[in-house]
Amino acid sequence: MTFWEGKTVLVTGGAGFLGSRVVDSLKEAGAAEENIRVTRSHDLDLRTWENCVRAVEGVDIVIHLAAKVGGIGYNMENPGSLFYDNAIMGIQLMEAARQADVEKFVAIGTICAYPNFTPVPFKEEDLWTGYPEETNAPYGLAKKMLLVQAQAYRQQYGFDAIYLLPVNLYGPGDNFNPESSHVIPALIKKFTDAIRNGSDTVEVWGTGSASREFLYVDDAARGIVLAAEEFDKSDPVNLGSGMEITIRDLVDMISEITGFKGKIVWDTSKPDGQPKRCLDVSRARDEFGFEAQMGFSEGLKRTVEWYQAHY
Repeated sequence: MTFWEGKTVLVTGGAGFLGSRVVDSLKEAGAAEENIRVTRSHDLDLRTWENCVRAVEGVDIVIHLAAKVGGIGYNMENPGSLFYDNAIMGIQLMEAARQADVEKFVAIGTICAYPNFTPVPFKEEDLWTGYPEETNAPYGLAKKMLLVQAQAYRQQYGFDAIYLLPVNLYGPGDNFNPESSHVIPALIKKFTDAIRNGSDTVEVWGTGSASREFLYVDDAARGIVLAAEEFDKSDPVNLGSGMEITIRDLVDMISEITGFKGKIVWDTSKPDGQPKRCLDVSRARDEFGFEAQMGFSEGLKRTVEWYQAHY
């Protein structure tokens, strides 16, 4: 028998970008399709306590992916709702799971929880050494409260809750809405649209000096399922690829892959966000054998091709 046989699994946000891949990974790992439950926000609003109670009824394992997220602009415009919605969903769902004697709760955090000036590579021990970058802070802190809750529940109730910190995700099927997308899909859309519209310039926010790490969405899903199977400690765990690239180099890569031949204009009046993001991924490797498999250039190429085919 595999770990998942006979278990009922709730995947909140399971129809989304990451969630749909987690569902696929669960099936590959041995979970029966009829035992995987998926919540969608328009069907079950997890900001309501009664809906959280209903969601966890008869469930063995909860993988909580549902979140309200966006890029820098979206974060700056919606700090209040980002804080409230993410905090209230996670806190209520974990409490409902504890009351229902759920066997395991997998909480998905965010790289935005790290302090603004964290030494690179980010180690999990650095989570509390400072305040997050201000444009991401309400979202990052709301998600970080789930780590506090998970550790407190393990201490007081013996509740098996784990907390994972995935780095920026990307891949086919990402959110390409310019109002709320993250940097890779936003850039892919900008360059592809510029080519289609015959524009000879593309405007990009910031200076390009900030660096980021990216994890292909299928790798992230596999890491989450591995952690659910193998990991049972209070320590937070980074999920990443261990690579680092500046936004300027990323822009150049996407420009080349899309075939854009025009001029790139940097709007330096706009924020760069957190200066650097690159994770120490040794804990995930040592604790449950997770390592990223998709090379960045190949993953980026697949993401561009998906967008060009679907939009």
